Amino acid sequence: MRRDSIGMLIGELSRRTGVSTRSLRYYEQQGLLAAGRTANGYRDYDESVVVRAANIQGLLRAGLTVDDIREPLGHGCLDEPLDQLPLCEGALETAADRLDELDRRIGALRQLRERLAGQVERTRDALDAREGS
Repeated sequence: MRRDSIGMLIGELSRRTGVSTRSLRYYEQQGLLAAGRTANGYRDYDESVVVRAANIQGLLRAGLTVDDIREPLGHGCLDEPLDQLPLCEGALETAADRLDELDRRIGALRQLRERLAGQVERTRDALDAREGS
């Protein structure tokens, strides 16, 4: 369904970016994307949102959070393909901080796994000893 504006509906934006309509609505709710409204209330996206939506999805998939993305977004750092942009101030530090956090979480999970593996081994040994009696 086309309308009088020159933008695009959410379904078209989704097809062009590979971002689900649900995610696009979430991005808008979080203030990462803006949409106008047609006379009948449909979201109406500008062409510039295509690159921004794809960039947001890529950064979220890479492990950044919505909060991590807000600052570069405010500086226009997500309006061109990421590989063509100059580095936004703080972007590298934010990504490095997120990576450090993930490394800490991975370390904690490895420790938890080792404790659980030890418990499983001790339980198996106890069961084997009981069956051998």
